[in-house]
Amino acid sequence: MGTHRIAVVGGDGIGPEVVAEGLKAIDAAGVSSELTHFDLGGGRYLRDGVVLPDEVLEEWRSHDAIYLGAVGAPGVPPGVIERGLLLKMRFELDLYVNQRPFLLTPGDGRPGHDFVVIRENTEGTYAGEGGFLRKSTPQEIATQGSVNTRMGVERCIRYAFELATSRDDHLTLVHKTNVLTFSGDLWQRTFDDVATEYPSVTTAYNHVDAACIYFVQDPQRYDVIVTDNLFGDILTDLGGAVSGGIGLAASANLDPTRTSPSMFEPVHGSAPDIAGTGSANPIAAILSAAMMLDFLGETGAASAITDACNANLGAQGTTAEVGDLIAAAVRIN
Repeated sequence: MGTHRIAVVGGDGIGPEVVAEGLKAIDAAGVSSELTHFDLGGGRYLRDGVVLPDEVLEEWRSHDAIYLGAVGAPGVPPGVIERGLLLKMRFELDLYVNQRPFLLTPGDGRPGHDFVVIRENTEGTYAGEGGFLRKSTPQEIATQGSVNTRMGVERCIRYAFELATSRDDHLTLVHKTNVLTFSGDLWQRTFDDVATEYPSVTTAYNHVDAACIYFVQDPQRYDVIVTDNLFGDILTDLGGAVSGGIGLAASANLDPTRTSPSMFEPVHGSAPDIAGTGSANPIAAILSAAMMLDFLGETGAASAITDACNANLGAQGTTAEVGDLIAAAVRIN
């Protein structure tokens, strides 16, 4: 399918280590790529105060995808990298869908199962609406609003319905409509409206607290889940925990219109405490690379990498050794 231009952000801590293994798998799958590496993250911020320059955003627009390892470093104030790099990237490139797949392997009397969470990625409480009154006084007030637009909610829900039609025709909305009576009402009405256009899709609704219970006790009830930004952030970390650990959790930040390059990253953090030890699990990063290839139309290569990862979930060895095992399995496929 030609050569894909990929912007690579190794980032901090174990980020560069796991990204190297993802790139190794892409090469093993025979996919042609032109890589541009960008030095961004907590380490860059500590050196010169740079987080995400506008000129880098513009350069990214000429790429087909962005592949990110992990960002964050000790000594960086909370929120600087999260808002200045990750959220800025999502908002400025309009990466409005966060897609996170989960695979539960059989064991302990549990059948195998896979499901997907679709998280709205540019609105909600992460939009930054709010502020302080009388900060640092005994009378301090802090507000943090949730921004939900019909357009933003509908396009995310519509994406989830489309995904459901390509899977098992089942979609669950997760929210907290009994308490969040404004945003929840908008989500529920939009969900119900869009559902009329997809008569083959069976729908359900769960409050987010109930969904947390079901993720642990009965995840088989789910196929595709759609939810808002905050609830999706929390649920997908729980999904990683119940499906083998955060080291296996991949994600995609998508612009389904393909106007901007989409970004692919493992869910885990930069883990500075184990950086350089060779003990980081690279599978989440490699699976994220597979999601990237799938989005770029390299479906055969994506399937080969995914199958190789799933066949080596319990592999022992260093980060590079596990990456070598997966790359070898990809070549066989």
